[in-house]
Amino acid sequence: MTASARDLAAATPATRDRYVDLLRVASLGTVVLGHWLMAAVGAGGIGNLLALVPPLQVLTWGLQVMPVFFFVGGFSHALSHRSLERRAAGRPVYAAFLRARLRRLLRPTLVFVLVWTALALVVQLAGADRGPLAGAALRMVTQPLWFIGIYLAMVALTPPLLRAHARWGWAAFAALAAAAALVDVLRFALHLPYAEFLNFAFVWLAVHQLGFLRADGRIRRPALLAAAGLAGAVLLVAAGPYPLSMVGMPGEKVSNMAPPTLALLCHGMWLVGAVQLAARPAAALLARPRVWRGVVAANGIAMTAFLWHLTAMLGVYAAQLALGLRLPEPATAAWWAQVPVRILAAAVLTALLVACFRRFEAPVPAGNAPGGGPAAALGTTLALLGILGLSMTGLGGLLEGHTATLVALPVTAPAAIGMALAGAWLVERSPSSRRVRLGG
Repeated sequence: MTASARDLAAATPATRDRYVDLLRVASLGTVVLGHWLMAAVGAGGIGNLLALVPPLQVLTWGLQVMPVFFFVGGFSHALSHRSLERRAAGRPVYAAFLRARLRRLLRPTLVFVLVWTALALVVQLAGADRGPLAGAALRMVTQPLWFIGIYLAMVALTPPLLRAHARWGWAAFAALAAAAALVDVLRFALHLPYAEFLNFAFVWLAVHQLGFLRADGRIRRPALLAAAGLAGAVLLVAAGPYPLSMVGMPGEKVSNMAPPTLALLCHGMWLVGAVQLAARPAAALLARPRVWRGVVAANGIAMTAFLWHLTAMLGVYAAQLALGLRLPEPATAAWWAQVPVRILAAAVLTALLVACFRRFEAPVPAGNAPGGGPAAALGTTLALLGILGLSMTGLGGLLEGHTATLVALPVTAPAAIGMALAGAWLVERSPSSRRVRLGG
């Protein structure tokens, strides 16, 4: 336990909602564990365990917890924006809000991207990317970045959606949910091209809106929300074109994740209701100083651990190959027997990577950079497009100009990296939250 974590824990005000911090750490930790379990690496390359053993796809109804992270994001964004508005005394806060929320996210992400870009160039120049494992690793290591791109969009859209929430409350959430349902009708019944991509916004923003409702104490019947969401998800999967898995499966014609569907929104509703039901017993646990110190410490490194956890797992498999150890075929008894050892080794390697890169996640002093709201908004847009694009292109084929399609536009990895870097620079050039506070 670091001294800074102890100090932060000791300084926590009594009014802080500690459960939200626990949910943030627990949701990212669950995603990390799920990725480690799903990575089925054998002599033939990298596969997906859930595709090899379809009955296990039901586990995604508990392990697909990204909706909880976005729900927590909505709660935190609402409190942060309102706090800035109170301090600003009527002055614009949009640029300061974006910078305050994004700096700690973009810095470790861009460090991860630049380190892996350098590694990918070395591997490709050496001609070592021709094997099934190396090539697949370069493609998949950036895939989890999709959620960071979506999260950037949520931050950018917080101010207008928060105003809609203040005016309409639950009706604002209902409007986003209805829009998501309409998109699925356009997609599955009318087969309208590209309509499905609208649900990257409607589904995730609806979950984000639930965080606003929690911030105002308006989720008063979490059991009803959970039951409605679970019933809706079960009915849609049973009767509709929706697959069982709540994560994407290789080669599937329809995915609940990419793009998101109404079934995934219902899944998010039941998860939000379920975690709300656990809030009271969790609050008693978090009142214990030792438990709270652990949550504070984990929050300080959560994003770094998320960014590097696949690197750690790939490193474990690479070490097995380097030592001449046989890789058993995925989903066999021998493969399952190695799972605990692989996860433990991946956790140790992740801890080492966190020790190397955690400094980039640490809060940095706010400067007095020039710039304004338009620059911050443009920077956020470029950053999210770049990060989303990179999550789709991967880092394989950097030298060959490999492209992927971002909605309807082709994008290369170098172009995506350039957009992300330019966007981060523009966000850094926007006014600091300190300047806004002094202006109040």
